[in-house]
Amino acid sequence: MSDLILFWHRRDLRITDNIGLAQARQQSPKVVGVFCLDPLILERNDVAPARVTYMIGSLRELQASYAQAGSELLILRADPRTGIPALAAALNAQAVFWNWDIEPYARQRDRAVLEALHEKGIKASNFWDQLLHAPEDIRSGSGNPYTVYTPFWRNWSSRLKAEPVERFQGAVGLTSEEKAASQQVGAIALPTAKDLGFVWENELVLTPGETAAQERLEGFCDRALSDYAEQRNFPSEDGTSQLSAALKFGVLGVRHVWAATTAVMEQVRSDEARDGVQTWRQELAWREFYQHVLYFFPALADGPYRQPLKDFPWQNNDDHLQAWCEGRTGYPIVDAAIRQMNETGWMHNRCRMIVASFLVKDLIINWQEGEKYFMQKLFDGDLSANNGGWQWSASSGMDPKPLRIFNPASQAKKFDPDAAYIRHWLPELRSVDTEDLLSGKILPLERDRCGYPAPIVDHNKQQSLFKQLYQQQKAGLGVEA
Repeated sequence: MSDLILFWHRRDLRITDNIGLAQARQQSPKVVGVFCLDPLILERNDVAPARVTYMIGSLRELQASYAQAGSELLILRADPRTGIPALAAALNAQAVFWNWDIEPYARQRDRAVLEALHEKGIKASNFWDQLLHAPEDIRSGSGNPYTVYTPFWRNWSSRLKAEPVERFQGAVGLTSEEKAASQQVGAIALPTAKDLGFVWENELVLTPGETAAQERLEGFCDRALSDYAEQRNFPSEDGTSQLSAALKFGVLGVRHVWAATTAVMEQVRSDEARDGVQTWRQELAWREFYQHVLYFFPALADGPYRQPLKDFPWQNNDDHLQAWCEGRTGYPIVDAAIRQMNETGWMHNRCRMIVASFLVKDLIINWQEGEKYFMQKLFDGDLSANNGGWQWSASSGMDPKPLRIFNPASQAKKFDPDAAYIRHWLPELRSVDTEDLLSGKILPLERDRCGYPAPIVDHNKQQSLFKQLYQQQKAGLGVEA
């Protein structure tokens, strides 16, 4: 009779190209999965209903995949620090396998689980799966972690990438006695998002689960990847992969994704197409850069990296924040982007930069308010990517050009030249002249007719004020930003 190995899923909700799961299957055919609905995560105030809905849908498919492989995925609703060791002990598991995470809470939690398993005499095996290169493997020539993307990219891109690992199959599940034992220590049926208190009635941009993500990847590689460099910045175009949630929850293996880009790169014939593939690869590297940075500098989760932003004199106008959250700032491109996120749980990346810059540099509101609101809405909300993006926009992060300010009008004119995106998400403005939509200079009578608000601030005045405050902070601290 084979020894049982418990595989603890977290950000790897798939059975294909899963390093830890593949290693467990090599050790024993009797591998049983478990996912823990962690109250310390679900009870936070920055959890998006859309994100929980996507997670639950992905878990539903993962359970079906385990059944096809001959085993099962157990569900716990408990603190993993006690729930995982208790389940492992109840099942007389030989070991618990899982893949590492980079987030500060996850690392603390994992240390506690390791200690609890050790006390019970249960082995633990851990692997890097969500990254193409583990944080400790990518360091500068002096041995330090990178704090600037470009040298990180040069090092990271020069490294050989691992091939996808084999799909989990041919497994053995629990006996009826073991199933009863698992229920005694808290194994439950998979709840719905509504059961957990999260209601999301709209359609998701991407159907949950491994199958839909693989189909989306294949379609993106066939259709848009070679044009990605040109199309990725236009929010009215379907020019991005929209796989951010799939990567956040690991319903796609990152080695599988990289292999797909390699296959396209081998087929393309034009420099423009090769540039498209390379540009998307650089976005994958940005994702890993932010994960490496958070791993080495966990304090980033709680505050800015750069000194001038640590005690910045934010204005933090509550009415302005509310208008921003509702897409009622009077700046069409900003409002369109916010409404896209509020209605779909997703926002185009170019628009994320525009609305983030507007909150920080125009409204002079603490970037952490925006960071939190994004996490409350985005179905792809990911701590490292969201924090990294907001700190980049706020000039508080690791960026050699920290004081970057986006002009909403010039951004709209460049990336939504026909105002198609604005008209889609602000239907009340569909009849407004395109030039007025892009500039935001809509006549008062027209605004009143459409029921659209006047600009809540003046961009030129506010950017000047932000620059003044920023320079004062630098001078007061005696530091270079």
